[in-house]
Amino acid sequence: MRFSVDVDVTVPMRDGIALATNVWHPEGPGPFPVLLIRTPYGKDDAGTYGNPKLPDVFAFVEAGYAVVAQDVRGTSRSPGNFVPGVHESRDGADTLTWLAEQPWCDGTVGMWGGSYMGFTQWLAAAHASPALRAIAPVMSSADLYRAPWYSPGGALSQDTLLTWSTLSALRNLRRDLTDGRGDPADAQKLLSIVDSPRPLRDPLSGRDAVTRNLPWFGEVLGHPEHDAFWQEVAPIDRCGSINVPALQIGGWYDVFIGETIRSYTMMRNHGGTAAARDGQRLIVGPWAHPDGADLGTFPDRSFGLAGSIKAAGVTDEHLRFFDRWVRGRTDTPDHTHRVRIFVMGIDRWRDEEDWPLPGTGYTDFFLSGGGRANTATSDGVLTRDGVQEEATDTFLYDPRRPVPTLGGTVLAGASGDYPGPADQAAVEARDDVLCFTTDVLDHPVEVTGHVTLVLHVSSSAPDTDFTGKLVDVHPDGRAILLCEGIQRARYRDSLTDPALMEPGTVYELTIDTGVTSNVFLAGHRIRLEVSSSNFPRYDRNTNTGGTIATDTEDDLTVAVNRVHHGPAHPSRLVLPLIERAEVRA
Repeated sequence: MRFSVDVDVTVPMRDGIALATNVWHPEGPGPFPVLLIRTPYGKDDAGTYGNPKLPDVFAFVEAGYAVVAQDVRGTSRSPGNFVPGVHESRDGADTLTWLAEQPWCDGTVGMWGGSYMGFTQWLAAAHASPALRAIAPVMSSADLYRAPWYSPGGALSQDTLLTWSTLSALRNLRRDLTDGRGDPADAQKLLSIVDSPRPLRDPLSGRDAVTRNLPWFGEVLGHPEHDAFWQEVAPIDRCGSINVPALQIGGWYDVFIGETIRSYTMMRNHGGTAAARDGQRLIVGPWAHPDGADLGTFPDRSFGLAGSIKAAGVTDEHLRFFDRWVRGRTDTPDHTHRVRIFVMGIDRWRDEEDWPLPGTGYTDFFLSGGGRANTATSDGVLTRDGVQEEATDTFLYDPRRPVPTLGGTVLAGASGDYPGPADQAAVEARDDVLCFTTDVLDHPVEVTGHVTLVLHVSSSAPDTDFTGKLVDVHPDGRAILLCEGIQRARYRDSLTDPALMEPGTVYELTIDTGVTSNVFLAGHRIRLEVSSSNFPRYDRNTNTGGTIATDTEDDLTVAVNRVHHGPAHPSRLVLPLIERAEVRA
């Protein structure tokens, strides 16, 4: 394969800043269609470092695409200040305009890349540049409040924010020290956050060094509601102005999975053009976000060789998609179905017509028992049958001893932490974790789709959290996490207008408990865990009703939290059940 590369081409932005850019030119006279990636992690490595989540740049070039990689503002060799998300919309639009004017570009551009590089795609797409024909965000989000920095229930995604911000602050500090600015002492402070195990004290106590080197970090903490600060970086709320198809790739244990699927459904229903609506494509495998968590194998659960992201053929999927929508090759072979998912439990891939799966049966599993659901050996029951008796389960939530995060949708940057399908047995032995479990299943039960938890709760505190986890209990006793969620009580009605609780009053909370695809096999049991913390996946609610980010250890208050269930208080787990003949085979 022959090609040429132009390094550090400067691309002017409307305010005079020029962004450093590399261009891979395929062999031939051109002009060529262009595939653009905009990254804060260094354009010189973009797509060339063997990351299996991302397609191969050289395969793109060999297929006849010019590939353009750009350092976003304030990173690597691009000047300016890096403020996550703020400049990506305008800078992306300006870059697309510049590309369309180049003699080696045929006027058509696609964008690709994962994580933050997916943010840049969504924010640029909202500008409806005529040159942009398609985007392909991998493990990313189009609403930066709901993922990755906060959650649909209003809790801070502390693990994600602290891990990513610390690494970004280190990159900024490195630039400043090279230029003779910055405080060398901050380097050790930042490295200590990255390298040390997660403490059960609040790790945000080390945030001063992070904020000095990434001031945006303090702004995130200062905007706990989904206000105008966040609405600017939620292009999916303006999806009617997004006119391009999207190939979206996610993982069941990725921090972005809820927003990946929400972006797909929003664009399918409300995209700005028929092509944008019809051209959506979704692929989801049994993967988590960190590098190495996409091999299909985790400490407590393996999905086999078929579960590897390499088995999903990421490069081929991108080429098919871009050939169809950037080159406009309507005869390009493509999969018949829009959606391809890896179904856990039976551990195999399956093509689907759409999402949610047609024919999904949303089914109530009611919480029941005699009021002693604390720990997995308790009397908590999960049943499809109607519950005849009222009961209340009570536990103490002490933010000084929060329920520790085990696996799940985390970046897990600290020593000893890992994401994915972790065994929850250790937390299920705690008396501040309620467990509701079905009888042993005599036939397979498939759950594929959005999981919702409706709880009738009361608390002694003016504000607290309630968490939910869906767990697959294996015959050998492993309690494997599938999906999870949290609801901050003050945001029970709105993410923009918080309302405190009246202590002792019963409220109905609806908890977005995530998405999954899993067949609970015969001999397994379905379990729901309920508690009030999942730390440091989410920040600890201080139970004061005040500003959690500024509350100190002395402010922490113990809450007496109650879950009510029965005919008058129908607390229930709503599972998306799928009836498929092949599941029962």
